[in-house]
Amino acid sequence: MTTTKVRKIEHLEITLYKNVKFREKTTWLEYVHLIHCSLPEMNLEDVDTSINFLNRRIKYPIMINSMTGGPKETFIVNKMLAQAAEEYGIPMGVGSQRIALESKLARNNFRRLRKVAPSTILISNIGAVEATKLSPSEVRELVEMIDADALFIHLNPLHEALQWDGKPYYRNVVSAISKICDTIDVPVIVKETGCGISREVASMLIDAGVYAISVDGSGGTSWAAVEYYRATDEALKSLCRAFWDWGIPTAASIIEAYSANAKVIAAGGITNGIDIVKAVSIGAIMGSIARPFVKQAWKGMKYIREYIESLIREIKLTLFLTGSRKLLDVRSRNKVVIYGPLKEWVEYRGLKLPFAET
Repeated sequence: MTTTKVRKIEHLEITLYKNVKFREKTTWLEYVHLIHCSLPEMNLEDVDTSINFLNRRIKYPIMINSMTGGPKETFIVNKMLAQAAEEYGIPMGVGSQRIALESKLARNNFRRLRKVAPSTILISNIGAVEATKLSPSEVRELVEMIDADALFIHLNPLHEALQWDGKPYYRNVVSAISKICDTIDVPVIVKETGCGISREVASMLIDAGVYAISVDGSGGTSWAAVEYYRATDEALKSLCRAFWDWGIPTAASIIEAYSANAKVIAAGGITNGIDIVKAVSIGAIMGSIARPFVKQAWKGMKYIREYIESLIREIKLTLFLTGSRKLLDVRSRNKVVIYGPLKEWVEYRGLKLPFAET
């Protein structure tokens, strides 16, 4: 069994069975308050949750975020999630395809996902470190492996630095991303892995040619926590504990990336439909969810469907109760209040809010 395969399985098991949430830091979405509208002047059935994404119209602003992939043990999870994505017409990002560079079995497992989800927006995934090493033809091979509609390049400097087998080699990443944007035929989306993205980094990525940014901020799964449970050396465990709560809270990161004029996907501790609408109200176009989906998949298809149905109901009802007929209608000074540390962050950083323009 390869080191990469072992790591993938360990990551899945730890995120399912260990407490890997941030200890003190939250998403800060609790500091986004949606104002109740007692007279919405429409029926609940009038609410339209659809959005445009990757030149497609999708019915719901929900994405199944990248979490795991490759080995047989994780393919079962991915297969169920891909089936659910197909049934509900929502996008799905696959886990890192790094293992597909090492294993024929992993490559075949990734290829099988497209057969499960023939019309779904599927997004390939490779790490920034690998992006600096791969040739354009190798990157295209990863995209073609699942007939992907886009490519995720994930940023994980903290995670790489805390893995005992990590490779925190981040020199020339921006130029590598720019080269990939110029040489592949699908849009590139850059995502973090739990620490968020600042306005400055978002601006660099937009200049490099990326289509959108998935902020994957802090407040959900802490990969420092995941690596704490993998570490066997006490010094490394201590380092993981020190950085357990590192990162930009998701709500702040959404506004940071929006302020760089990016298309923003909200991720990092998003768990329900209210979270998704709050994220959209401050600059996101959709919400992306990882760990809660994997936890449902571990129980079976019935539970994945029930979870998606609950997300849809929550999104529709939240829009209805704010008097928002369409998703982006929630971006209004009359519908959103931000306060507390999020408001202080926005003011200190000189960030812009979408409803400041209306």
